[in-house]
Amino acid sequence: MNFLIGKKLNMTQHFDPSGEVFPVTVIQGAEMTVTQVKSADGKDKYNAVQIGIGPVKLRDGAGKKKKVSKSLQGHLKELGTFSVLAEVRTAEVKDFQKGQKLDLSGFKPGEMVNVVGVSKGRGFAGAIKRHGFAGFPASHGHDRPRSVGSIGQRFPQHTRKGLRMAGHMGNEQVTVKNLQVVEVDAAKNLLILKGAVPGHRNAMVKVVSTGKVKPLVKFQEVREEKKKK
Repeated sequence: MNFLIGKKLNMTQHFDPSGEVFPVTVIQGAEMTVTQVKSADGKDKYNAVQIGIGPVKLRDGAGKKKKVSKSLQGHLKELGTFSVLAEVRTAEVKDFQKGQKLDLSGFKPGEMVNVVGVSKGRGFAGAIKRHGFAGFPASHGHDRPRSVGSIGQRFPQHTRKGLRMAGHMGNEQVTVKNLQVVEVDAAKNLLILKGAVPGHRNAMVKVVSTGKVKPLVKFQEVREEKKKK
């Protein structure tokens, strides 16, 4: 099973040899180290691989010294410190060992992947932007055309749970499924995916292969219909 924890760089265009152009997202892979292998037969009761990425920064942007908990220091004492720890569920845990180095060389063009990331934060947003409400007509006396409207009725004498209203938008985990690998540049450690990936620029994303491979370009056969006499 192929997976990658990397950084979203930017979006650009990819020109296929057939002349078709489509949008792609460039992801920069990071050097990954297996920090723990969890097995369903052990105390964890499920199969997964824990990955560590990059050395931890000793100081933050304000110059304050960062602290690492004692439990985390003991967990990673043989491997060093990492800035990011992530976990990937996989049934093929026997193929991984603690301390093993991983990269993106296992991916190939045409492979279908799922991408997990944190969406951009939009702050406090109204119902039209947050949920796509149509709003009220702008004429005939409507002074609040972007308002929510009725939020309830006489029964049950309170606002129902889950009612779509204004509130905090974005900044939550999002999974985009069935994106396609367009190109793998192992020399520059870059992975190019067809389509958009959640998150802001330089955000960390998790790319997990689905095990399926499809052709990059679908050629459509043009059939000429016979004209009716």
